Amino acid sequence: MDTRTVGVLGGGQLGRMFVEAANNRNISVAVLDKKASPAKQINSYNGVDGSFTNAQAIRELARKCDILTVEIEHVDTDVLEELENESLARGKSIEIQPSWQTIRIIQDKFLQKQRLIEAQVDVAESRPFTTVSRDELKKVSNEIGFPFMLKARKGAYDGRGNHPVRSTEDFEPAMKNLQGRELYAEKWADFAMELAVMVVKTKNEADSLVWESSTKSFPTVETVHQDSICKLVYAPARGLSDKLNAQAQKLARRAVASFKGKGVFGVEMFLLKDDSILVNEIAPRPHNSGHYTIEACRLSQYDAHLLAILDRPIPAKSLQLLNPAIMLNILGGADPNSYLNLANAADAAGAKVHLYGKGNATKGRKMGHLTLVGDSMPELEEEMRHLITGADRLHDEQPREQPLLEKPPATTTTAPQTQPEPVVSITTGSKSDQPHLKDCYNILNQLSIPFEKRITSAHRTPSTMATYGSTAPSRSIKVIIAAAGGAAHLPGMVAAFSKTVPVIGLPIKPTIGDGWDSLVSCTSMPRGCPVLTVGVNNATNAALGAARILAGWDEGVRGRLEEYVNRAEAESLENDRRLQEEHEQEA
Repeated sequence: MDTRTVGVLGGGQLGRMFVEAANNRNISVAVLDKKASPAKQINSYNGVDGSFTNAQAIRELARKCDILTVEIEHVDTDVLEELENESLARGKSIEIQPSWQTIRIIQDKFLQKQRLIEAQVDVAESRPFTTVSRDELKKVSNEIGFPFMLKARKGAYDGRGNHPVRSTEDFEPAMKNLQGRELYAEKWADFAMELAVMVVKTKNEADSLVWESSTKSFPTVETVHQDSICKLVYAPARGLSDKLNAQAQKLARRAVASFKGKGVFGVEMFLLKDDSILVNEIAPRPHNSGHYTIEACRLSQYDAHLLAILDRPIPAKSLQLLNPAIMLNILGGADPNSYLNLANAADAAGAKVHLYGKGNATKGRKMGHLTLVGDSMPELEEEMRHLITGADRLHDEQPREQPLLEKPPATTTTAPQTQPEPVVSITTGSKSDQPHLKDCYNILNQLSIPFEKRITSAHRTPSTMATYGSTAPSRSIKVIIAAAGGAAHLPGMVAAFSKTVPVIGLPIKPTIGDGWDSLVSCTSMPRGCPVLTVGVNNATNAALGAARILAGWDEGVRGRLEEYVNRAEAESLENDRRLQEEHEQEA
């Protein structure tokens, strides 16, 4: 019996399934995340309540564990480095798997691509930005051509933090959308199919030349995305030749072998129309595209990750596909309960259903997944067709980027992703209020939170304002920021009509007066009609308040918000250091 305790940074759905695998082997797992996170709901071991980016919380978890691993890569690698150095100095080592060095490189997508290039792994051509300007974008477009993707180096998630650039007309909106972030440009990959391979690394060393002895892999699968979110996974990939299947697995294993540490890595790839394959991104952890392994292989990706970091044997045949399988993500829809209807329909169809215990089912949120396993892919496709038809109706889906149950024809050029629907709506009573909202727009752009701008006067266009507020719950809007000066009726009226959507009141200082009337108006709503009010002209807090609300269920927003707060803290500490230096020089 293994008496070591494994600590997991992150307790979302991946952590939950990792805990399930550990429970089956009677291995203790301690989880660092908020108290009601999906993993903690099924984990009785004494973990740590807090954020997986908080250094103090990570240290507290480390004191309880022998091995640390991650469920999400957006963690504090500085404290992981310190922990490793401190434990080595004491002569008692706490293992961090995969290595903090690997996690740090993978966190920066441009550095990740550079590491792969050094390992002679094929990736799309890319260029870093020293300054984000029209001239720089023009220079890049001359070097790599149109179209290309402008990408945030850190914190991008499910397509957020990316902006397609098809022509010079996209320069301004791209810069505006990604303002304040460190960026790089990547040549558009005109792919015929998206592939993924889950790779198990069993040795600490980083050497792509010994990929055969240090890695094993699950089958090559086909992934289909909708609105930049993985929707379907076909195992094995449909219509993929044995030659291309072997080529994809070899490329994925070589890529992972170039990074330090042990465990499971998710490798996303593009199959181009000339049958060449590029690595798109690597995740240093189990991955959405590997959920099918729970039912379709002898070992799941979570079993494999656990065994790899514990140095247990993993026979290659245990990673082979036992039967064809299709995995469908269960997403939140316009109706909060639609995902439960889909889960019930899947039960009736004989599918294996996994629900994650996430609470509120907001539109597009991953609430669970289902897997169909059978004797032949055509039979499974027919079964899944009926479930997808119901899912699309129940989820009120947007138009697809490509048909979900048809392999894209080789002649189809996949267009850059469309912009995500706004989740924050910012409304003012007058166009003259717009200058006061500049900081609000900038911060939401920095955090890659899609938003819309509206003018809905409570006095001049009351009917429009009423329609705007009353329809917000049925749209994609999760938070409303309402800015108004003078009597400032707008925030309260919007709150009355929006019913369930939280409204943040932003009092604006009018031409006459100091803004006190506006502030009092926003804070003096009658019981039952709350307006969450920030200070006069404090557009910064309005944006950050909206981000904190969204971060309660959106892991991507949470990670980017924590990075923003950490940058602000670092800047303050640096200012303090410089002030002390200046004082010492003056003395």
